[in-house]
Amino acid sequence: MDKKTAIILISEEGLPLAHRLLPEFPQAVILSTTVKDNTCLNVESYANFFNENFHRYDAFIFIGAMGICVRSIAPFIADKHTDPAVVCIDSTGRYAIPVLSGHVGGANELARCVAGCIGAEAVITTQSDRTGLWALDTLGTEYNWTVLAAEGGNMISANSDEGHRIINRLISLFVKQVPTLLYIGVRVPGVERLEQTCPPHVSIRYGRFEDIDLKPYELVLLITPFRYDTAGIPALYYIPQVLHAGIGLAHNAGPVEEVIRQLDETLYSQHIHPAAISDFATICEKREEPVVGQLQSRFPVHFYTADELKAVDVPTPSEVVQKHMGTPSVSEAAALLASESGCLVLNKQKGSNYTLAVAIGKGIMTDSGHIEIVGAGPGDPDLISVRGRQMLEKADLILYAGSLVPRELTYCAKPGAVVRSSASMNLEEQFALMKEFYDRGCFIVRLHTGDPCIYGAIQEQMNYFDQYQMSYHITPGISSFQAAAAALKSQFTIPEKVQSIILTRGEGRTPMPEREKLHLMARSQSTMCIFLSAGIVDQVQSELLQEYPEDTPVAACYHLTWKDERIYRGVLKDLAKIVKENNLTLTTLLVVGEAIDNRQGLSRLYAHEFKHLYRKD
Repeated sequence: MDKKTAIILISEEGLPLAHRLLPEFPQAVILSTTVKDNTCLNVESYANFFNENFHRYDAFIFIGAMGICVRSIAPFIADKHTDPAVVCIDSTGRYAIPVLSGHVGGANELARCVAGCIGAEAVITTQSDRTGLWALDTLGTEYNWTVLAAEGGNMISANSDEGHRIINRLISLFVKQVPTLLYIGVRVPGVERLEQTCPPHVSIRYGRFEDIDLKPYELVLLITPFRYDTAGIPALYYIPQVLHAGIGLAHNAGPVEEVIRQLDETLYSQHIHPAAISDFATICEKREEPVVGQLQSRFPVHFYTADELKAVDVPTPSEVVQKHMGTPSVSEAAALLASESGCLVLNKQKGSNYTLAVAIGKGIMTDSGHIEIVGAGPGDPDLISVRGRQMLEKADLILYAGSLVPRELTYCAKPGAVVRSSASMNLEEQFALMKEFYDRGCFIVRLHTGDPCIYGAIQEQMNYFDQYQMSYHITPGISSFQAAAAALKSQFTIPEKVQSIILTRGEGRTPMPEREKLHLMARSQSTMCIFLSAGIVDQVQSELLQEYPEDTPVAACYHLTWKDERIYRGVLKDLAKIVKENNLTLTTLLVVGEAIDNRQGLSRLYAHEFKHLYRKD
């Protein structure tokens, strides 16, 4: 951990435990008043040390009696929002107990980390942790979300005294498990974890906040950059930095602080909180403007040329801006470029000596559709990634690759989700179905076999998504070549023998580039995994025999990890015979190379320890 940490020894018995903690806390210092050891920093008294340093450290780990720990820190405790995290470990190393600043200051997480290091039990007493509820005051801290409390129509920073009081009242409601709405307005890191750990009294909603019926709820939690009318219901806002602001400026616009204040007021007036701004952008000619310099002290600022800006279509071009800057737009075009082809959430707003526009990245808003291309893995439903399974569980539409992907993978679909095989659909039909759901703001999973990047046929789909400016993302999967290595109990790279793996296919109906002809690829004698080629196995064998010895080990792997998996071993000269006699189909992976079943090569890391296994006497 990178927190500034002090490990406090009450007695010499705690020194071995302190040494066990150092690998996890390499920057920590071990302190003692009595222990003489070159790894310890001796202090005259803990009272004097804490008087000078209590708030200079992020965390303290006491090893010894709880009473001594409490008496040592008691005179210096001020506020849970500013006090350091304090954890006490008993001298036997059996328990790690948060003493101060539980979840707000990170002591609970520190206790769990310490317990994991030394094999102790973390004793957590915070009510939200014990009941499995979210800690609302630290929710999103690791993602740098800004927390605002809303009560009586006012939005108050969680870092203020009044904000603390309001949040404590709202936490009390949450712990009582009153009906609570979690509104997810943007797809950002951290949201998926909340979806997976949602307590029973919390309902999750997406899309347009204005369309949600708030009557059933007594508390509202919102993950959004925007402010909404919560109809008098107390609310907590979690504001991620997802917006990109573009600005145009008059020459020497100022006073600087006044312009910054007006920019913030413009955002507030449009129901956008300034904390949601991740960066600013403007034209290169404004690089030396004082306002830009002030913004650079708080935000990343991107600069674009007039040529870059004028290539962007904007809703409110200006002839005046064109005349003076060589582009019809600065603020809107700069915001869109910074958002990487996103969309405007705030069209150009004019101030006395500035213009401001705001954009958000494509696919971040939950009121628009999204497509997740998911690698299903080689076949076994248990071999899909955790993220892939999560995507399937939240999808409104699952379009899976027919006979190549077992339908069992879709059994985790949520109630009401549409599950369709694409086996009988051409590309146009697939696109039409996905766009229908996309235009309704739905979450779509396109489920492909193995890993989508290997013969996944996703190129045409991504071209279509790009053409229609649709939001999409790829979740990788385990490829069948990796499943083959596992099934064959083989390491496909053997030290000093073979260090490369070639993933390729034979030349059938799809022509191969001349430089990638199979016999040319075979010259390296690498481990070769040949996809989609069982139907042309005679040709494959003939080309491979031009370079590989005829007794080179081979394996024909059919339906890897499926219930009907079959694997046939042999040598290269018999490869075609193996495939034909066993009626193997296109869903067969052919593996060629001396790495199959090889136990002779050892890495240098283990060569000395295990040399007796392969020494020739």
